[in-house]
Amino acid sequence: MEGTLINLVYIIASALFIFGIKMLGSAETARRGNTISAIGMLIAVAATLKDQQILDFTWIIAGIVVGAVIGGVWAARAQMTGMPELVALFNGFGGLASVLVGWAEFDKIQRMGWEAYSATGGAPAWFTTLAIALALLIGGITFTGSLIAYAKLSGKMGGQPTLFPMQKLINFCVMAAIVVATIAWTIRPDAGTAYTLLIVVLSLSLLIGILGVVPIGGGDMPVVISLLNSCSGLAASAAGFVVLNNVLIVAGCLVGASGLILTVIMCKAMNRTLGNVLF
Repeated sequence: MEGTLINLVYIIASALFIFGIKMLGSAETARRGNTISAIGMLIAVAATLKDQQILDFTWIIAGIVVGAVIGGVWAARAQMTGMPELVALFNGFGGLASVLVGWAEFDKIQRMGWEAYSATGGAPAWFTTLAIALALLIGGITFTGSLIAYAKLSGKMGGQPTLFPMQKLINFCVMAAIVVATIAWTIRPDAGTAYTLLIVVLSLSLLIGILGVVPIGGGDMPVVISLLNSCSGLAASAAGFVVLNNVLIVAGCLVGASGLILTVIMCKAMNRTLGNVLF
């Protein structure tokens, strides 16, 4: 009965997310939409704490206070013309959060043992490992890619495209190495090399985030930031599959889909295709 109630609360929170995103389409209702989405997230967080029977809020409160102070000060000091830079940082740290969730869950399962994890009703080992790998991959690309986008927009890095010989070949080789490492990790998540493969996937993901954004000029950075925003949502959705949290999966998919739609619209407005921007 309690599980059914939690899922019902998650549905309500998801509905508030959808209404909030819808209201962001108009300047007159955007502030109200932001508030409605925030209320939905508060409800989802409260339901998750209840579902997981978390009674010690010390670290949670500490994290909220530290994050609120840093975010509040940074947002208050940001000029309107600097909003794209701030959004880029938000995207990056959203991706980093998904990376940490995936890493922490894998560490917990490793200490628990995969057989014990399966006995608790967890997803199959291959599925959980694949979800963790996707959270690390997408989150890592989002983090470093967003940092490069921020550096280019803020003038801390040149806005001109950074090109070097065999760039596309190097990018392809890095992505191929990520795919191979992920497959090997998924096939044997309990092997002694599992932690090494996690580090490999994460390191190469951080690298491809840099390699993927440095060749893009500063004029196309708003499109890149919109795409990275979509990626941050997909990373959060992957993290939701890792921890088996329905509302995180739904919220991540909403952000991913809306970010991708916005990216396509921006490309059309700038008379570009997404392929031309990225490749």
